[in-house]
Amino acid sequence: MRIAVVGAGIVGVTTAYELAADGHQVTVFERRGAVAEETSFANAGVIAPGAVTPWAAPGMPAKVARYLFSRHAPVRVLLPLTSADIGWMFKWRRACKLETYLANRARMQRLAFYSRARLHQLTEDLKLEYDRSAGYMVLLRSETDSKLVQPGLQVLRDAGVAFREIDAAQARVLEPALNPDAQFLGAVHLPDDEVGNCRQFALLIKSQAQRLGVDFQFNSTVAPLDPAAPSTLSITGEGGQRSERFDSVVVCGAVDSALLLRPLGLRIPLAAVHGYSISAPIREPLNAPRSALMDERYKVAISRLGNRVRVAGSAEIGGSPTAKRPAAIQTLYKVLHDWFPGAAQISNTGAAVQEWKGARPMLPDGPPMLGATGIPGVWINLGHGSSGWALSCGSARVVADLMAARAPGVDIEGLGVERLASLR
Repeated sequence: MRIAVVGAGIVGVTTAYELAADGHQVTVFERRGAVAEETSFANAGVIAPGAVTPWAAPGMPAKVARYLFSRHAPVRVLLPLTSADIGWMFKWRRACKLETYLANRARMQRLAFYSRARLHQLTEDLKLEYDRSAGYMVLLRSETDSKLVQPGLQVLRDAGVAFREIDAAQARVLEPALNPDAQFLGAVHLPDDEVGNCRQFALLIKSQAQRLGVDFQFNSTVAPLDPAAPSTLSITGEGGQRSERFDSVVVCGAVDSALLLRPLGLRIPLAAVHGYSISAPIREPLNAPRSALMDERYKVAISRLGNRVRVAGSAEIGGSPTAKRPAAIQTLYKVLHDWFPGAAQISNTGAAVQEWKGARPMLPDGPPMLGATGIPGVWINLGHGSSGWALSCGSARVVADLMAARAPGVDIEGLGVERLASLR
């Protein structure tokens, strides 16, 4: 088949590769000038399937309300809020019921474990080399942090995830560069989890896809799909506007995917939940982390990505999509300084530091939506939120299998467009 993939983030690139590997003729349309330029550009890079859970969880609305008065809040609701943001938040609040949360958590974690296995298989089979390292540690500053993390540890036990609770001295053995002056209770160590550079991987998979014949067309904006001919795309690019017909279209774009699909009667409630990161060259390797860590109190990840350290966190809905909130950036610097002072080359002017803000396309109840839309020739692979890197390889393989009328290698109950009925 001739297949168009809309979007060249990590989800779109892996989808294009899997479809091409199945023998399809694939063209990717991307509004930016390269792959992984938006959500996939500078994320934390953590791949921890047991920690992939919905943002819509029991107790979260109360937590968000309390965070309004916290200087270093991990979650923020900002003004102005659009009517779509407000509608999304009502749907999110409804999805925070325990029964809904448990079902969606199971769906996401099934896909996350499958996706990690597919990531490892691709890395091995294609001999891909990108910045990555094994192990993940959740740092606990106090007894309060330890108590709050216990329900999550039970989730890990139920999922059969290997972990151990360790004291501060044991944590320092695993991460010798931890600030010797930092006083903390201990940590949770997950030896099978990992960190990897999402954008590097996306660039490598793009090259592999091109070897299979995939045509990447950058600086190309796709118009909302036409109900009369949904697999005929109207594209505006450097050469002007044109139409091109395909046998099938897979929408893998960011938040604007909802706009592309709306004329078809598909009202997918995607919202931009923004996150931040700072990335800087390592000053001295002995003073830098070995792998990935999470500060449980501030929900900030610190990752070692080759010769750079990345600090990522925050979740914001509303506000300006382009303006960086200084307090959010300051929290990242604070957490880095608390745990690894002097690890990164941070000049007085900040010239060595890359400060980034990205929009995560999130559905209100958590899991992504994959597969057929019910409209002939139109497929979706979207709504992965902050877990796009952790879910991308598995999601891509699932969609390719569904398009080939094959049973996917993982249970995809609740991941299809039929879930929209519960989000109305």
